[in-house]
Amino acid sequence: MLYKESGQFVTTYRFDKRFFRLKQERLAFSLLLAFAFLVVPSIGNDYWFSAILIPFLVLSLAGLGLNLLTGYAGQLSLGSAAFMAVGAFATYNFNLRIEGLPLIISLILGGLTAGGVGLVFGLPSLRIKGFYLIVSTLAAQFFVQWVFTNFTWFSNNSSSGVITAPPLHVFGSDFNSPLGRYLLTLTVVLALGLLAKTIVSGELGRKWMAVRDMDTAAAVIGISVPKTKLLAFAISSFYLGIAGALWAFTYLGTVEPHGFDLTRSFQILFIIIIGGMGSILGNFLGAAFIVLFPILLSNLSSGLLAGAIDPGQLENFQKMIFGALIIFFLIKEPNGLAKVWQTAKQRLRVWPLRF
Repeated sequence: MLYKESGQFVTTYRFDKRFFRLKQERLAFSLLLAFAFLVVPSIGNDYWFSAILIPFLVLSLAGLGLNLLTGYAGQLSLGSAAFMAVGAFATYNFNLRIEGLPLIISLILGGLTAGGVGLVFGLPSLRIKGFYLIVSTLAAQFFVQWVFTNFTWFSNNSSSGVITAPPLHVFGSDFNSPLGRYLLTLTVVLALGLLAKTIVSGELGRKWMAVRDMDTAAAVIGISVPKTKLLAFAISSFYLGIAGALWAFTYLGTVEPHGFDLTRSFQILFIIIIGGMGSILGNFLGAAFIVLFPILLSNLSSGLLAGAIDPGQLENFQKMIFGALIIFFLIKEPNGLAKVWQTAKQRLRVWPLRF
């Protein structure tokens, strides 16, 4: 009886402890949202909004889209930028050709179009995997770019293939200023981030992880592996499509097909590797690293190495340092910044008794 009561006490203690941690995390998340929506608009300037915060948010969303496919479902892809391009050009055409269509509806339709294209290019995953699947998705990268370059209808018959952002009006509010574009981007990223959190913690997320770990075992327990894989490609491409539309409309203002090249796909892949695959938080940490660290390197090199290195070679020197640090980081912590953050939180909980 004493053992039973003792076990019940331990179970209750662990439940209370988890509940307390959950309340802490929700409080921290609420404070972060309040800071992002209330404090940042009052202390930020146009440079921070346009050059740092908006690309950070959009790349975080793009990383989230790829992470749903690769980190959770285990399907490799190098066509992320292609689906971003589909989302951008589809959103532009929906808004241009359907008079009176609200911008948010155009954005959703653009994301759905990218999801449909991703579903088509995800069909080879039913037969192949690994390196061969990467090559298959790489074909999407070159095919989509070729289509938008050679068929000018998608760019409203522009000879250069460039599309321009429409007026950013949502529910009668003007979001064309740097602050407005930041708030619009933040709202969309927040909504899709919460949706992704719900998906990965629900039944579909568990199916993705089962297929990722061993698709044969997943099929044995009754999971439809083809359906699960195709849903991963469709939902991932939906997120990437909306990220592409935001990249074109709230960040750049104008974009051409070559703005979504293979380099962009590698950048998104680096985000989820550095941030941590299979983690929602990791996408934001990885995007922060990708966006902020080059700026830090640029400021340090221009201040400490000014005159010591030829200005023409300074950018190459920065890329060398950035690449070396990424390799070093991946060797020391292959699970990404999300794992570093989790480890730091666990150590802080028991500090100063143990650190």
